[in-house]
Amino acid sequence: MTSLENSDRFTFVRHGDAEAWIEAVAAEMAQILNHDIAETGRARMLLSGGSTPAPVYQALAELDVQWDRVEVSLVDERWLSPQDSDSNAWLVRENLLKRAEGAHFDPLVRVGKPLPECVYAANLQAQHNQAPSVAVLGMGNDGHTASLFPGSRDLAKALESTLPYAALDATGCPGANQWPLRITLTPRGLRTCRQRLLLLRGKQKLEVLKQALESNNAQLYPILNAIDIDGPKLRIHWCD
Repeated sequence: MTSLENSDRFTFVRHGDAEAWIEAVAAEMAQILNHDIAETGRARMLLSGGSTPAPVYQALAELDVQWDRVEVSLVDERWLSPQDSDSNAWLVRENLLKRAEGAHFDPLVRVGKPLPECVYAANLQAQHNQAPSVAVLGMGNDGHTASLFPGSRDLAKALESTLPYAALDATGCPGANQWPLRITLTPRGLRTCRQRLLLLRGKQKLEVLKQALESNNAQLYPILNAIDIDGPKLRIHWCD
């Protein structure tokens, strides 16, 4: 049986309820950002979309952070306009940026540009900016993280990429829903992040995580690509 609390692969933090989970994660993110601002004058964070992290972003925006010194971008994005309400850019804007006055936002999708050009621009930007202070990750019930979907035709290529971002076609993957074309952070991109947080809610996600750890198959459970990489251990925050 996989032990979560005593793992040498990651740090697992169990919270008593959703309110405590939101408060603790937001506080940890603010602490990370403020540390890097104090050290280098700026901080950068990569955020995921979805309903799970949205309340954390709302809480984070209310904390004492010099937002005009923070750059925000995305872990991944659907091939949608940043103004589309189904895009990750829209979720981050509505839940964080409208409250975190002064923060600079770099979307992954650039309106009017084809997908390869957007990926090229994302990689160029990643290479010229400072390393991300923190990346916030989620995990689907299929074991995907970012837009690294198991069974996708581009998964192996994305996992082996030497660049921070890659395009991925997840056609036929249930977890991608009606948005198969994606831009996603790669394992190489994850390695550049000074800290990685995985935010999980509910018993089902916990079971998927345990299955992934027991399988040791990073193709079948791409979440393992966020766990078994160089750098600080992944911090997993969970509540029921």
